[in-house]
Amino acid sequence: MTVSVDRGERAAMVGEREGTWEQRLGRSLAPAGDESGGGGPVLFLVEGTAGTGKSRLVARLLGRPTARTAARLIVSFGADGAPVVAHEQPDAAPRGLDEELAHWRATAGPGLLVAEDVHRADQPSLTALRQLLETRPAPAACVLTYRPEELAEPGLPLGRTLAYPPELAVLRIRLAALGPQEVRRIAVSALGEARCPADFTARLHERSGGTPRVVADLVELLAEAGGARERFSVRDVDAVGVPVRLAETVLGRTAALPELPRRVVAAAAVLDEHVSAAELVAVAGLGAAEGREALLAALRGAVLSEDGDGRYGFREPLAGAAVHRELPGPVRQELHRRAADVLTRRQPVPWAQVAVHRRSGGPRGAWLRAVERAARRADLVGEHQAATALLSQTLAAPGLPQEARARLAPLLARSAVLGLGSEQTVTVLRQIVDDQELPPAVRGEVRLDLGLLLCNQVGRRAQGTVELLRAVEELSERPVLLARAMSALAMPYWPAAPWEENLSWIERAEATAERSGDPAVKMAVAVNRVAVLMNIGDPSCWQLLDALPRDSDELACRQHVARGLCNAADAAVWLGYYRRSEQLLAEGVELAVRSGAAYTEQTGRSTVLLLDWAAGRWGGLAARARELVADAGEMPVIAADAHVVLGLLALARGEWAQVEEWLAAAGSPAGEDGAVPLTATASGARIRLALARQEVAAAAQEAERAWAGLRRKGVWVWGAELAPWAAQALAAAGRPAAAEELVAEFAAGLAGRDAPSAAAALLWCRAVLAEAADEPAAAAAYFRRAGAAYGELDRPYAQALTAEGAGRCALGPVADGTATAELTGAAQRLEALGAVWDAARARATLRAHQPSEDRRAPGRPGYGDQLSPREQEVAELAATGLTNREIASTLHLSPRTVEQHVARAMRKLGRHSRQDLGRP
Repeated sequence: MTVSVDRGERAAMVGEREGTWEQRLGRSLAPAGDESGGGGPVLFLVEGTAGTGKSRLVARLLGRPTARTAARLIVSFGADGAPVVAHEQPDAAPRGLDEELAHWRATAGPGLLVAEDVHRADQPSLTALRQLLETRPAPAACVLTYRPEELAEPGLPLGRTLAYPPELAVLRIRLAALGPQEVRRIAVSALGEARCPADFTARLHERSGGTPRVVADLVELLAEAGGARERFSVRDVDAVGVPVRLAETVLGRTAALPELPRRVVAAAAVLDEHVSAAELVAVAGLGAAEGREALLAALRGAVLSEDGDGRYGFREPLAGAAVHRELPGPVRQELHRRAADVLTRRQPVPWAQVAVHRRSGGPRGAWLRAVERAARRADLVGEHQAATALLSQTLAAPGLPQEARARLAPLLARSAVLGLGSEQTVTVLRQIVDDQELPPAVRGEVRLDLGLLLCNQVGRRAQGTVELLRAVEELSERPVLLARAMSALAMPYWPAAPWEENLSWIERAEATAERSGDPAVKMAVAVNRVAVLMNIGDPSCWQLLDALPRDSDELACRQHVARGLCNAADAAVWLGYYRRSEQLLAEGVELAVRSGAAYTEQTGRSTVLLLDWAAGRWGGLAARARELVADAGEMPVIAADAHVVLGLLALARGEWAQVEEWLAAAGSPAGEDGAVPLTATASGARIRLALARQEVAAAAQEAERAWAGLRRKGVWVWGAELAPWAAQALAAAGRPAAAEELVAEFAAGLAGRDAPSAAAALLWCRAVLAEAADEPAAAAAYFRRAGAAYGELDRPYAQALTAEGAGRCALGPVADGTATAELTGAAQRLEALGAVWDAARARATLRAHQPSEDRRAPGRPGYGDQLSPREQEVAELAATGLTNREIASTLHLSPRTVEQHVARAMRKLGRHSRQDLGRP
């Protein structure tokens, strides 16, 4: 299998001030009399460690037009140092290098000499090259490539200093390692952007050291191992192994070293990072003097390198993995024991690294103590991701003592809830809570965090609620944890319980927290009280929200406040307080970042998507939503907002085939595990789609199902994105009484609630009822009032849709000026948003009611090879994936007419498929 890689080498030319090296080469090789010539003879010393792309650079050089026409001599040197001449005429008689150089120098016209791998050249060959360059620079251009780490005399590619002729320009090109963005481009080019999240390519850069050949080999290995994998991860980089070329190079160089330098190399492999010479020598078990000499030998042997700060290790960390794999077990364990001892002398002690070495070098008790210290340190500084990974791996180890499990399990549970837990974490925690030998209080503590993890990160809320209820039973003697469990059960998002039950739980949690006297749990309950009241639209919530302390000295309190602010921002979106939501979100995310609450930070990113959708900031919104879906990985709850936003965008743009795909995708809200405001919004989109497809019965059925779910929950402010479409579906199905009952129930549920978005939606609902009752004047008035309300909220999409409704209802047999202006303005605003389908529908309604004097004369105008306005409109909708029947329904045309328009558009534009009609 071949993977095409464009590395785009980074070269630093020492002393070159007249342009790039390729331009300089072109001037030197230009024929006599050519205006571009005059560069004079030039020598390029191309320097790069193994795998940095010297051969590829030379191939690019040889492909230049001036290089192809020059008299060329191409020499390389094998492992034995002997020259190998690449003859362009296969039947040429073999000659020694001296003869080849003399023959080539005698050739008339511009000449090009390329000598590759000069670091391998034997002494006769080096002498011949020196004589050529010192006596007379007859060739127009010479290119010598070499590995600086393998030169016999450091810094001298030809073995000694040369007396270069004054007319010869000598330029050095140093090929550097690739940067993170260059490595990312390679990976994306070979594997696809959707499969290459940022953390994956960052790990690829880290483990490869940015060496181009190693990157290319790793990418090829990943392509073969990945198969149809949708997305690569950091674990894939770590699991794919060491490329053969790299392994053989480092193992060959190591084998060529004497015993003591090999011990230094082994120590570097165990440490797996660049370290000071003193630490490296200590892990190798050598004295200072002999260790210094051994390190120098390892550097001369090009096995280890210096990072520029007096620290030593492998240039490509994967090379160390190849050496580590070949170490005998007893040697490896001894080195790991010494590494752990050396690292404990650092300040601060890197306990996570110590734990890794203790696990490999023993004893087990020391390993577990290091793990616990590392986890507590990470928890203290808010690095919950690192703690979760370390503890999950530790608790999954077989034969772990019961006492150690009881100590470490609560740490894992806490870190997972505050960080970004995964299915692996859930599995480990389930095993712990199923262990009946653990004390009940420990099981209850772990069960509490398992329930929170299932509800918040993993998305299995029904299961999470069951675990929380069981935790309440097990934690009766631990009021701090009991209050946390009750507080979690109070959160109103989930459909399992009516909001009155949520309110009851928060009241019980407040009493329990007060009894505990713990400031952190009191803060946790306080922010959940705000969430409960805010989500139901209780006006008193704002005063409680403003009273939350943003500057607590306690890290846990700051984390809870950050969570409370982000939850409040999310609730404010559903209420319709968009500007306030932006302020809360900025404040909450900043505090989450400072306090290390990764999950809270991620939920903030989701809320931004909902905000931008509501505010009409649709440019780039789909791409950001897809990025969040990709980054969510094993945490579908974080991606739920993104799925809904993508479904809503697809509906407005006429990409109907993707609407249900996004709404039903893994992680989207559905059934008992869906957050109620999201499930209601998703149902509104499904109803709209069914109505657009004239599937009225399906639309009414979805409306009844979704409304029943909202009724069970009783949080009516969450009906803002559902109620107008549900009422329209029931009215369209010939059930006006059911539609009126729905709107009346919605109005009663909003009494006394502070929810501007729901209030605007209620006006929209009344417009729907009036239009269904054939009261166009009343309907238009309600649509205008709803549009004004959405205008005050800065909801441009909803404002445009209600303006369209007002214009539609104001139409008589012939459109008046007001109706025409409303429909025209709505179409323009929808088009500006990118709502292709909605804009086309508004324009079609306007055209159907144009006054007769505004209609064009009979007969088709001549548009030649240009698309007519109607053909352009049809082509845009066809490109989104709509069928001819769906387009016909939108534009008030017959399917046959649409078919003809599509055929003419494809012919005029030279397209071979409907999807291509959207290309510029």
